[in-house]
Amino acid sequence: MKTATKTSNKSTSKTSSSSSKSSTTGGRKVKAKSTAAEGLKELYIDCLKDIYWAEKALLKALPKMAKNASSESLVSAIEEHITVTEEQVSRLEKVFELAGKKASGKKCDAMDGLIKEGEDILKSTEPGPVRDAGIIAASQKIEHYEIATYGTICAFAKTLGQDEAAELLHQTLEEEKQADMTLTENAYNDINFEAHEEDDSEE
Repeated sequence: MKTATKTSNKSTSKTSSSSSKSSTTGGRKVKAKSTAAEGLKELYIDCLKDIYWAEKALLKALPKMAKNASSESLVSAIEEHITVTEEQVSRLEKVFELAGKKASGKKCDAMDGLIKEGEDILKSTEPGPVRDAGIIAASQKIEHYEIATYGTICAFAKTLGQDEAAELLHQTLEEEKQADMTLTENAYNDINFEAHEEDDSEE
């Protein structure tokens, strides 16, 4: 009996050791780049550069979305957001200034991917209600990303004592939330239902 217990314990120990080894090799620590942020202020500036690039890239993408939309209310919502986004870019430049930095962008992989996904939706849908529903879906993904980003950097600004910057960022955050609500209203007022009617007509 003692031998059996000993063998069992040995087996359990081996399994535990193997499991531990597997978890450490599977989740390796990432080595930081030489330019990696070392403090919250640096991370804050990095995030500002990220969203500054994102907003400028969005300004180039929005006119294409508006041109491909069919619903007048959706076209109007997108065109209005172009104006709002231009103001947000100016606001970000003021935030950079308050942080003692020159406004500059750093490629935002997330926004780049979201814009490319939006372009793919245009290619994958027929013009009309179905494409409009796709444009709203792509636009809301972008809005949700921006809401998350502005919420984060607003919190960073408050922590760093950048109260004026925090107010400016909060203003943009509220605008993004409103834009998301406008898109939802467009979707539920008519566009999604009209797109669904396209399904019925195909049957």
